[in-house]
Amino acid sequence: MHIDAKVVKSLREKTGAGMMDCKKALQEAGGDEEKAISALREKGLSQAAKRSGRATKHGMIDSYIHLGGKVGVLVEVNCETDFVARNNEFQEFVHDICLQVAATNPAYLRREDVPESELEKEREIIKAQALNEGKPEKVIDKIVSGRIDKFYTENCLMEQAFVKDEEITIGDLLTNLIAKIGENIVISRYCRFEVGEGQDSDESSCGCS
Repeated sequence: MHIDAKVVKSLREKTGAGMMDCKKALQEAGGDEEKAISALREKGLSQAAKRSGRATKHGMIDSYIHLGGKVGVLVEVNCETDFVARNNEFQEFVHDICLQVAATNPAYLRREDVPESELEKEREIIKAQALNEGKPEKVIDKIVSGRIDKFYTENCLMEQAFVKDEEITIGDLLTNLIAKIGENIVISRYCRFEVGEGQDSDESSCGCS
């Protein structure tokens, strides 16, 4: 099946996958872009999973200062080799994570980092709100589950929509980069500071693996 080069380029821009991978995915999907995107994401997840156990002793620390010096971010992202650490796409990814943290101020790196005590408290609040809204008892559990998922997307860096492209999450962005570069890559930790916070308590937002 012939696939127009413009379609292949469009898919590459949306997914970050290689040109040949995009062309093959489109051919296998009969030209259906949505099916091709799903196939590429599944492939990326599979490749990322295979590499997830590899040691990541190289990488870089990047910083970002925003709003005339009122917000500052430090981020560490690790990879397997120094060669990849010097790769422009890797460095751009690290800087994008700095921008993400500055813009969204995530409380946690991933959903597994959220304490169970905080989740339980959140569930109780959501349940009380749903009952006050007059929701029937039989749908309360479904409502709580849905709103907890929303809590994750708002508070966990890996679950958040990417500020430069809200169609994908930070987790998707990372998976796509792993698939493209061919190395395990890990967002290890970050810290966000804002002028005036922490005067009475430790209010800076930090996350680490």
